[in-house]
Amino acid sequence: MDSKQVAELSSYYLFQNYAREALCFSHGKGEYLWDLEGNRYIDYVAGIAVNCLGHAHPELVKAICEQASRLIHVSNLYQVKEQADLGEALAAIVPAPLGRSFFCNSGAEANEAALKLAVKHTGRPKVVAARNSFHGRTAATLSVTGQGKYQKGFEPLLSRNVDFIGYNSVEELKAAVDHGTAALILEPVQGEGGVIPASQEFFRAARDLCTDTGALMLVDEVQTGMGRTGEWFGFQHYGVVPDVISLAKGLGGGVPIGAIITSPDIAKAFTPGVHGTTFGGNPLACAAASVVIRVLRQERLVERAAELGAEWKRELVRTVQGHEGVTEVRGMGLMLGVELGDLAKGFQAYALARRLLVNVAGGRTVRLVPPLIISKGSIQELDAALSSYLHGN
Repeated sequence: MDSKQVAELSSYYLFQNYAREALCFSHGKGEYLWDLEGNRYIDYVAGIAVNCLGHAHPELVKAICEQASRLIHVSNLYQVKEQADLGEALAAIVPAPLGRSFFCNSGAEANEAALKLAVKHTGRPKVVAARNSFHGRTAATLSVTGQGKYQKGFEPLLSRNVDFIGYNSVEELKAAVDHGTAALILEPVQGEGGVIPASQEFFRAARDLCTDTGALMLVDEVQTGMGRTGEWFGFQHYGVVPDVISLAKGLGGGVPIGAIITSPDIAKAFTPGVHGTTFGGNPLACAAASVVIRVLRQERLVERAAELGAEWKRELVRTVQGHEGVTEVRGMGLMLGVELGDLAKGFQAYALARRLLVNVAGGRTVRLVPPLIISKGSIQELDAALSSYLHGN
């Protein structure tokens, strides 16, 4: 079966809710993917910031296979050793007082749990979120996603207790967060919104306001966490510690898992029966996530993301210099965005024709979130393609 036949089969049997490329992959290795026709591609998408160790990392493959041969799922009716091990591993990389984890299956579920926790802990009705944000597609997380295109058609399900503010607007922040606020939810870098980092002033003001009012500061690290920005977590660039962080994507290196991490005191709000999940924290997903943390440490991939990302960002600035259609190169570590405006979609197609996989976030920004193991040679190939596209070299 080739890629075209897969697309035809999908059109008969699957919901048509994705604008998919006519492309189907058979396998991957490192930063490379091969399609069913045997063509090799360089992957700068990493499953949308998920495959942080690349494809088929031997340590991750080994851990998944060994765990699957022993135990995949038992439910949370029982103690789960792999879950406890992962909780310990996460506690070792987050700052105090964070250190108590709850596991689920996705980023949306993690943010949903964080919102429920905040309301339960504070007993307050209101949530504050940022415009241009993205926090998930469940009813609650869609309610705090500040982009109308995702909410359209689902308004009856959305909460009316959400106030939206301008991202990086300290003035609007101060006007919105008060003693009736249960939670302020923010991304350190707005990923789906176009790779837009928070300013130092904004993020620190957010922490101060939450402390003063008793609102919980929820930081959505689904896309920015696990070394993506050159720190273990995006909030570490701002010198603050949130009350709750949410994780997913890179946490499992490709195996679906989500998590929230908070302090022991706040975690007390979730008592037996208050919140739960059937699959969350299953042995297979937790074993994978523990190995991801171990490999990130052993191979110093967090530090590498910081160093390589800073170098790449400087090179991208040089590459786009002088082209009037490019407004900005943004981001941290190996989470970079090149705002090309109306040229963004064109470059995505141009790159794909050269077997380079990129995607567009916010409609105008080429988002680059490759595996953290990506080689300098692959980075240079992307730079050369961008230069050729913009300057016709």
